[in-house]
Formats: sequence, C-alpha cells, structure tokens
Amino acid sequence: MVAVLDKRPMGVSPPRPDTRIDWRRVAYTLLVSRRIDELEETTLLPARKLLYQFSARGHDLAQILLGSMLDHKRDAASGYYRSRPLLLTLGLPLTDALGSPMMRAGGMSDGRDIGVVFNLPNRNGPCVLPVCGGVGAQYTPAAGWAQSLRYRAQVLGDKDSSGSIAVVLGGDSSVAANGFWSALTIATTEKLPMLFFIEDNGYGISVPSTRQTPGGNIAANLAAFGNLKVLDGDGADPAEAASRIVNAVDHVRTGNGPALLRLTVPRLSGHSAQDTQTYKSDEQIASERARDPLPALHRYLVPSRLSAQEWKALEVEAHDAVAAALADVEKLPQPDAEAITRHAFSENTDGKPELQRQGGLWPEGITFSAGSDTPAPEAQRTNMLTAIRRTLDHELTVNERVVVFGEDVGPKGGVHAATLGLQDRHGEARVFDTSLSEEGIIGRAAGMAAAGLMPVPEIQFRKYADPAEEQLNDIGTMRWRTNNRFAAPMVVRMPGGFFKCGDPWHSQTGEVKWAHAVGWQLAMPSNAADAVGLLRYALRDNNPTIFFEHRALLDSASARRPYPGDDYVLPFGKAAYLTRGDEMTVVTWGAMVARCQAALEKQGIAADLIDLRTLSPWDSEAVLESVRRTRRCLIVHEDNLTAGFGSEVAATVSEQAFMDLDAPVRRVAMPDVPSPHSPLLMDAVVPSVDRIGAAVTELAQY
Repeated sequence: MVAVLDKRPMGVSPPRPDTRIDWRRVAYTLLVSRRIDELEETTLLPARKLLYQFSARGHDLAQILLGSMLDHKRDAASGYYRSRPLLLTLGLPLTDALGSPMMRAGGMSDGRDIGVVFNLPNRNGPCVLPVCGGVGAQYTPAAGWAQSLRYRAQVLGDKDSSGSIAVVLGGDSSVAANGFWSALTIATTEKLPMLFFIEDNGYGISVPSTRQTPGGNIAANLAAFGNLKVLDGDGADPAEAASRIVNAVDHVRTGNGPALLRLTVPRLSGHSAQDTQTYKSDEQIASERARDPLPALHRYLVPSRLSAQEWKALEVEAHDAVAAALADVEKLPQPDAEAITRHAFSENTDGKPELQRQGGLWPEGITFSAGSDTPAPEAQRTNMLTAIRRTLDHELTVNERVVVFGEDVGPKGGVHAATLGLQDRHGEARVFDTSLSEEGIIGRAAGMAAAGLMPVPEIQFRKYADPAEEQLNDIGTMRWRTNNRFAAPMVVRMPGGFFKCGDPWHSQTGEVKWAHAVGWQLAMPSNAADAVGLLRYALRDNNPTIFFEHRALLDSASARRPYPGDDYVLPFGKAAYLTRGDEMTVVTWGAMVARCQAALEKQGIAADLIDLRTLSPWDSEAVLESVRRTRRCLIVHEDNLTAGFGSEVAATVSEQAFMDLDAPVRRVAMPDVPSPHSPLLMDAVVPSVDRIGAAVTELAQY
C-alpha cells in the first residue's frame, strides 16, 4: 500500500474512529433502511406498488458509516442503484425514499425514473449527484466534482471547497467498466480529493468477482498504483469498517490525493427482487447471512454503548417512522401525465427561468448582460477558427467559471488550433489537457457542471464522441429525469465533416444523433460570425450544447466574416435567409450552405436559401413560411440520407404544408456509407455543387 505521511503535531494521537461516529444515529439509520427494504420486498413489490427493487441489505452499514463522515459543505457523493442507505444518512426524506420507488408525484423524479436512481441536490451541504442506470457511469462525474473542488478553492477562492471531497460508490463488478479506469486515471494523475468506495459483495448479478478483476480483489491489484492510497477491509464488521472509512476520508481531506477503499460486504438479497440466486449454493447463502452487519452492529453496541432497551426503542422508532412515511406517500397523487414533456430543456414561467436546484451557473446567481443579436463588425474578415478562438478567449476573460479542456487543447492549442495560446493567457487550471478518454472528458464535465462551473470539453472529431455516448446521454436527460432538480449546462466542441479528404474516423457528421438526443442543443454554424454568436449564446445558456465545428469551414474563404464584436449573441432556433426568391425553398446547414448558394447562382434559380444554423431547436416556422410561398422545398445535408435530419424537415413540411406544395419534397444527402478516404471517392458521395444544381433544376421544372 502507498505510505501516507501523518501530519499531526508531535505527541498528538489520532482520535479513535469510533469516537467520531454517532453510533446511535448509525443504528437508527440502519434500522430504517432495513425496514424500507423489508417493506418493499414483502408488501409493496408483491402489490405492484413499485416495479423495481434493489435491496441494500448487507451494504447498508458501510454506507451509513461513510455518510456520517461527509459533513463538509462541498462534499458530494456519486452513487449507484444500491446507495439508498448513504442518502438516508445525508438527509434523504423518508417520503422520497419510499415515494420515488412507488412512482408518486414529486420526489426525486416525479415518476420519471426508476426509484433506485436517487439524487439529492444541496448547494449548502453534502449532495448526491444524480444516479445513472448504467454500471460504472458514476465514476467520471465524481472525478469532475473533485477537480471542481480544487478549481473553486484555488481559482474562485471558495473556502468551503478546501477540505471537501468527492466520493464515488461502486460494486465489485463496476471496477471492470471503462468509467472506473478513466476516473482512476483522472484522480491519480491530477491528485484529486476523491475517494473510490468499492462495496465488494462477490457478484455482479450471477457473475463472480473473479470474472471482473484478477483474483477478485481490486484493492490487491491496485496496491502499487501511483498516487493512490489503497485500503481493504470488512464492511460488515462495525469497528473495522469505521476505522477503514475514517482513515480513507482523512487521507483525502488532508490533501494527500485520492484513495480507494474496498470493503467486503454480504449480498443478503439477490441482485434485484427478480433474482432468486439459484446460481449460489446453500452453503454460500448461509455464509453470507452469517455476516449480516445488523446483528454484528447489535453485538458491537449492546450493551457497551447502548442498552437493550435503547436498541429496542430505536427499532420501534424506525418502524414507526417508516410506517408514517408510507402513510404520507399513499396520500400523494400519481404523476401528472400532461407534464411529462416538461423539463427536457430549461424553461421559463411567467417570463422568469424556472431554475434547477443544482448545476450550472444560473442557480448560483451568475448572470450576464443580454448582449445583442445586431453585430458590430470589424473591418477585416476573419476565418471561423480565429473567431471561435477569440470567443473562447473573451468568455474565459469575463467568466472565471469557464474551463476549457480535452486532448491536446493546452500547449498544442488543439489539433485544429482553436485553443492556441489560451493556456498561456488563462493558465493551466482553466485550459488543460486530459488523458485520452472521451468517457473521462465528458463525464468529468458532468461533475464540473453540477458543481457550478461552465465546462467546455473538446472532442477532437465527431466519431470520437462514440465512447462517451453514455455520459452524453446521461447529461442530456439529467434535467428531465430529475424533474428539474439537477442540470449540467456545458458546451461540447466537436469538429467533424469532410475536409481535403475523408475517412470513416475523422470526417463524419452524424448530427442527427444529437438532434435526436433528449436535452441537447445543437449548433452547426456555416460562417465565422454565426460561430461567434452561437458559441457565446451557448456559453451563457442554461442547457448543454453540442457545438459542431465543420473542418472544411474553419479556414475556408466562404466562411470568413468580419468579427461581429464581443457582445454579439445569436439565439438558438433562429434561421438565416441568405437569399430570397419565389421559385423554391432550399434548406441546409453547415458546409452545405456555400455549396447550395453556388448551385443556385450557377443554375440561375431565385430561391429562398435558409441556413438553419441550429438543429436543436430548429426554426420550423421560417421553413414553413417560406415553403407556403415558394411551394417547393429542397433539403441538402452532408449526413447520410436515411433518417438524416433532412427527414425531419421533410416530414414537417409534408405534414404542415402539404396543401401548399406543387412538387414533392426533395433531399440531397450522402448515400448510406461512411465518408471514404480517397478525394475521388469522397467527392462522389458528399453533395457537390453540380449534384445540388441538378436537383434544383429538376425541382424547378417539376
């Protein structure tokens, strides 16, 4: 194990771990947790008053001891589906603990998510980040929170962040997941205040831990891992568990870097209520039951710390509290089905934003001037790359909560040079390189956003976002699935598209995926001025945004515009009319804008050329207004034809303006293949001026 220096003054002994723990409170919380599990298993689930049940029995004592040590204002935990005892310790109301699994109105999700994926917003004390349904998805957001603690302390001067820690809870199977290893790399290379709390019950559903990690002991395997204190112990033994937990928390709190604590615990129920554990022998089940931490806690406390009468009184108190909470929950209404579409995005009520309780800048009172959608252009034209860099530079200057990070964004300035010089100007704490893990880049951003920063992660190429798709999905749905309790506003910069050549790895667009993704805004500017306005809007908005930077436009002459000024803000969902004409409507975005404009000029067609600029939201009103006048519609995009975003535009036009059409809606797009490498082959598939022109002429003559 890694040695840790003891920083206590000479002659001062450390306090005994058990004297720092309120054992009466531990016992009461454990009894409450057991009563809830029992009630769900024996009564509520058979009555179908809840549909998912994951018992925490066996895991509960260790979690409660951990929760009792989380007492700093900026402490945060990132849990998983078996983490309810921790939340109970941190103040989760019993009505939420029961009401959310029972799918009642209010609570942690208003019936939108399964009841075991809890959350606990708290900007003035320990909070619990929204639990995700994916195994291992909890690790990298915790690393992001840990990094935000250092940032808030060192850059923002937040004294409450000093000494606070991030804790992530996971089972033994989760240590095989990408998120675990990514977070471990982040925490150890950055020496972050982060505790990995591994509850090893020996099984991942039916698969033994020896299939997850060599020898079935992640602590033994990581004993020599750099910058990591590793501890191992019995989570069912009260004294040993308390000692290990206090040791681990103290190590992280005192600035010594991350720690990993593995505690063995018995899984006293199946993986879920549907799991009968037929894959275990009777001897295994009996052995696990013999390690039940509840009777072990009773033996530890009675009679040395509590009398038998006091223990019995706690049992009665816990039973009555759960019964009263259940009675209150039974009175709660069912969720309002008419409200189910609310909170996919930030919303206004009576002209004022209906803020999430935690996450992003707005709940912390960070406001900006309104800006202007009227540009104040400079005389000289600039390319899109420089315009993006200038905008990032300005927003870093005026908003100290903006952090820019990703692979190669530091001294190199990014593979496309969009961040060149920003680290020199703003420092390594604010513009920094990361390890090569898109899961880690985006998951880290989730934790930072939850902690009140504005993260700007870069994914080097569109295709490289695929390994981070779970985190991207979880971020997008966060506001909706927590019913506006949490949100994670951020701007993910994502270059892509064809350039001088193509290939299946660097040249994809695939923008329809993000237009389809719940909770994500999507900007695809076609010129430098729009890039400035859209990027600035996204950096000040209360929603997460994918900002797509087309590689062919970064230095192209067609995309150059005068820099529109540091106050220029372009709202999303507002399309641009580039030309006006009565012969047809041409709808496009990104790199196809210039090609459509050239095709119309070459064919001599007077058309409304509409640049959507953003696809989520998209300006359907502008398109429909134009089509109803021109009576023809052509849609051009670089993405594949089948199920591309052009299909959405075509369906909307056909559904809402069918009687106004004099011709079928046409689409020009790439065939259903990836982008090929050879320039000859790439030119054959990417919509060209000639192919667009042919479609324009055919549609005009229909």
